[in-house]
Amino acid sequence: MASLFLARYFLLSVGARLARENDLPVGIDVGCDGLFAGKPRSYRNDNAVYLINRVAAFAGKPRSYGIPARPSSVGQCPPLLAIPESTTPMNAPRTPRPARKKPDSATPAKAVEPRPKASLHPRNRHQGRYDFPELIKSTPELAKFVITNPYGKESIDFASPDAVRVFNRALLKSFYGVAHWDIPADYLCPPVPGRADYVHFLADLLASVNDGEIPRGAPVKVLDIGMGANCVYPLIGYSDYRWHFLGSEIDPTAVAAAKAIVQSNGLNKAIQLRQQTNPKHILLGLLEPGERFDLTMCNPPFHASMDEATKGSERKWRALGRADPKRKLPVLNFGGQSAELWCEGGEARFVTQLIAESAHFQHKVLWFSTLVSKASNLPAIQIALKKAGVLESQVVEMSQGQKQSRFVAWTFQTKSEQQVWRERWVRKG
Repeated sequence: MASLFLARYFLLSVGARLARENDLPVGIDVGCDGLFAGKPRSYRNDNAVYLINRVAAFAGKPRSYGIPARPSSVGQCPPLLAIPESTTPMNAPRTPRPARKKPDSATPAKAVEPRPKASLHPRNRHQGRYDFPELIKSTPELAKFVITNPYGKESIDFASPDAVRVFNRALLKSFYGVAHWDIPADYLCPPVPGRADYVHFLADLLASVNDGEIPRGAPVKVLDIGMGANCVYPLIGYSDYRWHFLGSEIDPTAVAAAKAIVQSNGLNKAIQLRQQTNPKHILLGLLEPGERFDLTMCNPPFHASMDEATKGSERKWRALGRADPKRKLPVLNFGGQSAELWCEGGEARFVTQLIAESAHFQHKVLWFSTLVSKASNLPAIQIALKKAGVLESQVVEMSQGQKQSRFVAWTFQTKSEQQVWRERWVRKG
C-alpha cells in the first residue's frame, strides 16, 4: 500500500515538472467514477494532455498516463495510449495563420448611406425623398440645378444660393399652390420643410386649448415677427390652415419683396404687411389698438456680430463639402441680410427682449412663440419668462433631417381665460 502512495507522489512530481518545463496546462483525470466523476478534464489543443489520475484506495496498481488522441465524451474513460516517437514536440511553434487580405487601394470606396433622417411633423407635406421629375414639371428651371449626390440620389447643391432659391420656388408651387415667388439676392432663403414644421406644431398648440381640434380659417390671426423677404410662414400657414397673417419687418426692401409675393398670388386679404419703424423695438409701437392675435411666431437673428455670422457661413460651407479658398463664399448658407442674421447680443438678447415686451400685450395675444436655435440659450430664456410673469410656457423640440431645433411658447392667460379665448374661433351664422 505504501508503495502505491510513493508511486503516486513520484508521478505527480514528474508530471508537474514536465508541465512547467514545457509550459503545459496540467489537468487531473478523475476517471469516470468516484467522488469526482463527471468533472471536466483539461486538454492542450487536440493532441496532448497530462493526466494525473487519482489512485483508488484498493487499486492493484496506478493507472497509466498517456495522451488521448481526442477528448473523450463525458462519462467515458479515455483510451490510454503510449506516446509515439514521432509525436511532434509539445513546444513546437504553431502553424501561422494566413494573413488577412487587405482591400485593394485601387478599388473605389463605396459611399456610406447617411443615417435615416429624423421624422418631420406627421402633417408635414415633405415626408420622404423629393420627386424631382414632378418638381421640374412645375418649375422647369430647377432642372439645371439637379445633381446626383455621392449616394446616387437626385438632389441639389445646397451650398448654392441660386439652387436653393429655385428649389424653394418649386416646393412652394408644387405643395402650396404659390404661383409666383422670388426674393432679392443675398436675402435669407430658409428650407421650406423646417419652416412648415414650426407652423404645424403651433397648430397643435392651438388644438390643445380647443378640445384637440385645430382651429382653421380667417378667425385665426397670426403675427409673424421679422417675416423677411421670403414670406414663407404666412404662405404655408394660409395654404394648410387658411389662417390670416400680419407680417412685421424693419427692412423696407424685405417688406417690398414680401408685398410683391403677396400681391402676385392674390393674397392681399389673407396676408398683411407692416414695417416696424423703430429698429430698437420688436412689439412696442407695432400693434394697433384693438388688434388681437392667437399666435406670434419668430425666427430671430441668431448671431451676435457679422464676424460670427461669417464664421457660421464658413462652417456650413465646409459641412456641405464645398470649401474652396479661391471661391467667394456667400453671405450665409442661404444668403441673408445683416438684420436677418445678427443683432447685438445675439439670439439670447433678442428673445429675452421679445419676452419682456410681450408682457405689455398679455391680453392681446394667446400664445407667443419664437424659434431658439441654440439650446445653450434656454436657461437665460427661462429666467426671462419667470421675470415677465408668464403663467405657462413650453419648449417644443423639432427634428428636420440631421438638424435639431426647437421653439419656446408662452402665455400670460389662465386656463379659464384660454377657454374663453377660443370662442373667437367659432364661426357665426
